[in-house]
Amino acid sequence: MIKFTIITLFREAIEPYLKTSMMWKAVEKGLAEFDFVNLRDFGLGPHKSVDDAPYGGGDGMLLRCEPVFAAIESVKASDPDAKVILPTPVGEIWNQEMAREFASGEFEKICCRERSGALAQVSLPPSNFSNSSGNCHYIILCPHYEGYDERILSIVDYKISLGKYVLTGGELPALIIIDSVVRLIPGVLGGEQSAEIESFSDGDNLEYPQYTRPEEFRGMKVPEVLLSGNHGEIAKWREEHSGTV
Repeated sequence: MIKFTIITLFREAIEPYLKTSMMWKAVEKGLAEFDFVNLRDFGLGPHKSVDDAPYGGGDGMLLRCEPVFAAIESVKASDPDAKVILPTPVGEIWNQEMAREFASGEFEKICCRERSGALAQVSLPPSNFSNSSGNCHYIILCPHYEGYDERILSIVDYKISLGKYVLTGGELPALIIIDSVVRLIPGVLGGEQSAEIESFSDGDNLEYPQYTRPEEFRGMKVPEVLLSGNHGEIAKWREEHSGTV
């Protein structure tokens, strides 16, 4: 089983999605578990403040160290082996291969990636990582406001970016990470090969086109080979019409 504990100020932005479709199916089957920690519960002062102005000036507010550390440590008190994920522009770009590694609980400890012509050494999860009960447990911290105090990175295991754009908070990235991992847990999707033949299942491959009833719709017809029943020819057609990005 894989457990995700989401540390957020806006649980209501995440929870409805996790109670639908495949995510809820994974929970019902005992394959996934979702828990929430309200960062505000660890806020400072009478107003439970979690942010403050940046040193050196500038617009916006930053998440403070104290509430973030306290929230993460409250989870690790019961599971010291839980690993922390932070959605951040400085992280590695998330892809299907990484999702598979996280779903299986296995990842190379050190991975060298080439970025802008320079070889950068990036810390990644240790191979065969699992918590003491044999189940993977990931803590996702959802940043908000302008950003976070840089010292928070000292307790982050995986820094993950979804691309070269900026969002209001970490809630949407958290959902994308969770969805892409949970759907790869054996038993979540319907068919045994559902996740094996889809796009990006093997590097940069793109899945072949697919069709269902009716055979003709507004002048657009299903390719004859798919109606032939000739599995050899169908496999050949699918291979020819698969692509890469």
